[in-house]
Amino acid sequence: MNKIYNFSSGPSMLPIEVMIQAKKEFYNWNNIGSSVLEISHRSKEFLKLIKNSKKNLRNLLNIPKNYEILFCHGGARGQFSSIPMNLTKKKDIVDYIYSGHWSYQAAKESKKYCNTNIINVSYVKNKKKFILPMKKWKINNQSKYIHYCPNETIEGISIDEEPNFKNKNIIGDFSSTLLSRKINIKKYSLIYASAQKNIGTSGITIIIIKKKLIKSKNKYIPSILNYKIMLENNSIYNTPTNFSWYLSNLVFIWLKKIGGLKEIEKRNIEKSKLLYKKIDNSDFYINNITKKNRSCMNVIFQLKNSKLNNLFLKESNLNNLYALNNHKLFGGMRASIYNAMPIDGVKSLVKFMSYFEKKYKHEN
Repeated sequence: MNKIYNFSSGPSMLPIEVMIQAKKEFYNWNNIGSSVLEISHRSKEFLKLIKNSKKNLRNLLNIPKNYEILFCHGGARGQFSSIPMNLTKKKDIVDYIYSGHWSYQAAKESKKYCNTNIINVSYVKNKKKFILPMKKWKINNQSKYIHYCPNETIEGISIDEEPNFKNKNIIGDFSSTLLSRKINIKKYSLIYASAQKNIGTSGITIIIIKKKLIKSKNKYIPSILNYKIMLENNSIYNTPTNFSWYLSNLVFIWLKKIGGLKEIEKRNIEKSKLLYKKIDNSDFYINNITKKNRSCMNVIFQLKNSKLNNLFLKESNLNNLYALNNHKLFGGMRASIYNAMPIDGVKSLVKFMSYFEKKYKHEN
């Protein structure tokens, strides 16, 4: 079979080493005679997996002892509700930074539970899209927390600046960022991330939260969304998705083996630079995000002649470059180059882009 490079925004590629190991262990995990899909989440074997996965993640991210790690259901969308339900009361004010589609979706959900102040931080100048620096964000003095998304997957926008707001709880939707680069956990009160980008497969959402925030007494919070109940029950109040948890831990181990976040960040920067260089050195492809705010994870681009978009997608697919179409709300192309995408995949895409440009440039 020819080598296929999958640029899907999620579920995304998995490291080949992880998939080979999962295949090897599928029928007989840890020599117990059963698959990890078949055993009880309360068995001694799975409880050991839970302990090891938390330890591996804590080591990778250098998570301080005053933070807890939860593994939850419902994806990041579930946390759009969980966060305000656990951390606010009806009259509380919260700030939601609007930088793209997903941060706005989170803000809309928050409105159901508390007074949500939506702060638009994006603007267009000279046909380029910018994000305001954090010092210019119009934060409400009374807000209980500030929520933002450091990487907007659909728009290809990144906020790499880390927050420095005094006496504020900072909450980050790190679904497409966690484990792709080093971050200072101490800057945040809560970080959440669905797994299907850089962590593993869909079905698990990781919560990293300060212990002091886990105190909700709101009896109306559904139990599986209640952080206190999930913590007291070791994240297995209900049956978890065993396989997603198992695969996530294999990815943690893989990351540690290759050199941790320092190494993966180096690789991700190299990949994105290569792709953006191709776009910038061409008048055939367009990216309208200012360089400071370009995503390292999701490289979006348009063809100058939009009539060629569908042809580009069709021919790229025939050349084993899959899932390059962007979200239906935005259009154009999107190359999601998460951790598992090798540099050879990006080189293959750049080579195809050069070929396609040469073939159809006369139609610009």
